Amino acid sequence: MRAGLAGHQTLDFTAALLPSVRRPPARVAPPLAERMLPGLPGQPPVRTVQFDGAPGRKGRGALVWIHGGGFVSGTAGINAGLQRLAAEKGWLVVSVEYRLAPEARIEASLADNYAALRWVHDNADALGVDRRRIAAGGSSAGGGHAAMLALAARDRREVPLAYQVLIYPMLDDRTGSTRPARPGTGDFIWTAASNRFGWTSLLGVPAGEAKVPARTVPGRRSDLAGLPPAFVGVGTLDLFLDEDIAYAGALAAAGVPVDLAVVPGAYHSFDGIAAQSQASRAFTGRWMADLAAALG
Repeated sequence: MRAGLAGHQTLDFTAALLPSVRRPPARVAPPLAERMLPGLPGQPPVRTVQFDGAPGRKGRGALVWIHGGGFVSGTAGINAGLQRLAAEKGWLVVSVEYRLAPEARIEASLADNYAALRWVHDNADALGVDRRRIAAGGSSAGGGHAAMLALAARDRREVPLAYQVLIYPMLDDRTGSTRPARPGTGDFIWTAASNRFGWTSLLGVPAGEAKVPARTVPGRRSDLAGLPPAFVGVGTLDLFLDEDIAYAGALAAAGVPVDLAVVPGAYHSFDGIAAQSQASRAFTGRWMADLAAALG
């Protein structure tokens, strides 16, 4: 543990640390609601936290939101800013309580996230959702999971996605392992050591190895054509700076429309820690405007 920012400690995540950083699923209160969804065949039910911005409205957009936590911690939730946007636009937002690593590997968390996405799609008529206006998004590990979900949706050809919101997404297991972090990045909040632990926990093999299940790691994928348009945002002090810029460039090279926002001097989770700063407000406003334009 070492000094962080504004009272936030920077920790190197380890197995011994997990009990202290994990918290039980939050008890929800109106306007949020908890709902258990059916899992994929052979998989357990999936807990979700939902916000309905306009009950009864037809032809509206929906967002499957995936929480962060380095693949090993965190819980489903929908922040107040996203609730306000959803209320303004009338969207349905579904946040997924996916199974965490290392107890569950990537196959399990992806199955949970995909089950929530397919539930929204399959029940769109009853939910008042336009199937052409469903997006996925998240921050940090949630952004990585959203990228994995977008790839899975395209590969399976069952659920079309309109947009993906990738906020400082965790995309490449090689960062901080076989690819040293850029000097000056990863010093605050999320470190190279934490990244190695998170990815190793998720994949079940050491991060950066040649034999990782590469098709589950977005940063290792070269077949990005046909993915939905994306917002990719990251700060210049974030450990994920290089991998996020590279992924945005690869999306663009594959013909996928992408809005890349690189925030000078911003560290990991800056928009939550310093939410009222000018940089945070501009960053959040930008991705929310992009999402609103995509979902109508």
